[in-house]
Amino acid sequence: MSISVKNVTKKYGNQNALDNISFEIPKGEIVGFLGPNGAGKSTSMKIITCFIPQTYGQVKVCGLDVNDEPIKVKRKVGYLPEHNPLYLDMYVKEYLLFLARLHKIKKKKERVAEMIKSVGLEKEQHKKIGALSKGYRQRVGLAQAMLHDPEVLILDEPTSGLDPNQLVEIRELIKTFGKEKTILLSTHIMQEVEAICDRIIIINDGKIVADEKTSEIQSKVVKKQVIKVEFDASISKSKLNSITGVTSAKEVSDNVWLLESKTDKDIRKEISKFAQDNNILVLTMQKEEESLENVFKELTSKK
Repeated sequence: MSISVKNVTKKYGNQNALDNISFEIPKGEIVGFLGPNGAGKSTSMKIITCFIPQTYGQVKVCGLDVNDEPIKVKRKVGYLPEHNPLYLDMYVKEYLLFLARLHKIKKKKERVAEMIKSVGLEKEQHKKIGALSKGYRQRVGLAQAMLHDPEVLILDEPTSGLDPNQLVEIRELIKTFGKEKTILLSTHIMQEVEAICDRIIIINDGKIVADEKTSEIQSKVVKKQVIKVEFDASISKSKLNSITGVTSAKEVSDNVWLLESKTDKDIRKEISKFAQDNNILVLTMQKEEESLENVFKELTSKK
């Protein structure tokens, strides 16, 4: 198992930043690590990468205990923290060669050139890091995380500050690396999770509230359906609430309503029958699919 987190708690005074969390990630899996700000994502990542110790529990990376063998663990891990720390007065290529020497990488120049090309820094390699845009600094951070060819990548908001074209390029790069490595990826961009991740772990208030395959995460919330319908005439909320299966009705604009139901039965036939019985016309009707964003909101808003 590439990452093993068992019954981990992290206390700051009387506050639990992490509350007895457990999960395992095998080699070759890309896992999205989601949660609202302050949920415990960065704390978990810092423990896995040996930057801070846990209060209780056990964490292993590639079979190595993070407390007993931190140096060996760090050799196995590439880490891009949320606030990407860089030497702003160094040139890009100079900085990566400096890190290559620290990692004792053989064929340093070749490896640095390979990483510069991989993250699209060819034109920027002779510039000072301080002169780069946020997006290009993020690329430098990705390059340093992957420079020593680690088995595990821990990426905290890796696409922060990238433009749409850069987003696609970096996502493809992460997916490519994910074929051979284990990647734990923290992000607030739901489309990114759906595009990249095989599995999703959601943390809230220091506790794991979901751990499912990306394709199955919707099963963690109460099933409901939302129908967006536009009528050709005004109608009262109370009448719409009388439709069989409708649990709530919300008007979003003139004669346009969101009708919610918590039954598995498709209620569109009931809506059509209701319109016919009341001599009104349905202009449009659309069933809205449950999105990952809605699932996230549902799971992290529970008290």
